[in-house]
Amino acid sequence: MSNTEIPSWMTLAADCVTVKLTVPVEANGVRVDTLSLRAPTVRDLRIARQTAPNDEEQQDLNLFASLAEVNPKELDGMFLKDYARLQAGYFRLVREDELHPGSAEATR
Repeated sequence: MSNTEIPSWMTLAADCVTVKLTVPVEANGVRVDTLSLRAPTVRDLRIARQTAPNDEEQQDLNLFASLAEVNPKELDGMFLKDYARLQAGYFRLVREDELHPGSAEATR
């Protein structure tokens, strides 16, 4: 897979990313097999850093939970493979637009 190719388990848009999980999780009392992260704002990042100033892993967990609108404890119980998918989705979401497939740069 090339660096710009989107994996089959990921759906990427300008304002969100949806990740298909390998194992369903409970999110807000509902069993789901996908999770979506909305695009973060600077405020989201600042709040996540303030909630756990000396713990980068907790900052990430808090940020992803906020973006997915779930409790951090719900993400804490995910399989690591699925959490890695969320991380990959997040990093695709915050990349420069010209690196996204389908953008003007990628179609040249």
